[in-house]
Amino acid sequence: MQIARKLTFIAALAAALFLPNFAAAESATSTMKAIVIHEYGGPEVLKYEDVPRPEPKADQILIRVIAAGVNPVDGMIRSGMFAKDGNGAFPMVLGGDIAGVVERVGNKITKFKAGDPVFAYISLDSGGGYAQYAVVPEGDAAPKPKSLTYVEAGAVPIVALTAWQALIDTAKLNAGQTVLIHGGSGGVGSFAIQIAKARGAKVVATASIANQDLLKQLGTDVAVDYTKQKFEDVAKDVDVVLDSVGKDTLTRSYGVVKKGGIIVSLVARPNQSDLEKHGIRGVALSVEPNSGELAQIGKLIDEKKIRVIVSQTFPLSEAKKAQEQVASGHTRGKIVLKLAEEPK
Repeated sequence: MQIARKLTFIAALAAALFLPNFAAAESATSTMKAIVIHEYGGPEVLKYEDVPRPEPKADQILIRVIAAGVNPVDGMIRSGMFAKDGNGAFPMVLGGDIAGVVERVGNKITKFKAGDPVFAYISLDSGGGYAQYAVVPEGDAAPKPKSLTYVEAGAVPIVALTAWQALIDTAKLNAGQTVLIHGGSGGVGSFAIQIAKARGAKVVATASIANQDLLKQLGTDVAVDYTKQKFEDVAKDVDVVLDSVGKDTLTRSYGVVKKGGIIVSLVARPNQSDLEKHGIRGVALSVEPNSGELAQIGKLIDEKKIRVIVSQTFPLSEAKKAQEQVASGHTRGKIVLKLAEEPK
């Protein structure tokens, strides 16, 4: 893996999800079910096993996981794409999206208490989300949106934060500007469209013919069927491009951005010479946990300005099937593992 690619969205997530918190778990007196890998490989290396239940540190909360989102990066980590010198920290639990109920809190926690419904993006120092319990720092979790089920909430954190940090934090998208969103029907794209519209921007988004209706339902102003149209024939002089495709799509995007505009890529580092040639900026995004932004996203969801798309759910024991479906690249919105019944 080239050093340059380590700054991309995927590599950032790989770092964020790489090491489960088994050190803390050693002191646990009980076990839990989790999806564990003991080696890199295909979906067959995913094992449904008993592992020690983690214990929260002073600045952590222990969450009983009701639902866990499944992201493309999970399969990439599983395959060994981000292995360091061929050595893995096994056993490893994957998964960065969770929604659940606070089970217990560390003695430095002030924002949450046992029984609180929350959702979170699990970061570097915490374990994976494909488990019945997970620990996260207080600053990585936010109250679950009241209008969402736990399954829906489990589909939100990573993709919504990625869209938010790409459009709001990085591109500084403002009302009246135009954004081109590649892969508009996917996890990140579906949130990006709605965040951009809530910001007052004009949205041009690409998807296959099967997902044109979804683009329009999400608020897209100009929907492009990439199987029949070249997006560069439709999108011209845009302020922002959000690219989750890369390769030829990224190369063709330089010419549609107006001078002074920006390309934010989730999968590759934009070429500096191409950026200079067109007088534009380019960034390879590294998403970070942010409870404040997650709370703002939750507010927009409860205000009905953002809706969450969950195409399928699987039980934890069928994580293999869930990852295979995500790897197909034809998923609307998100796929979620449902670990327990929704609390009443």
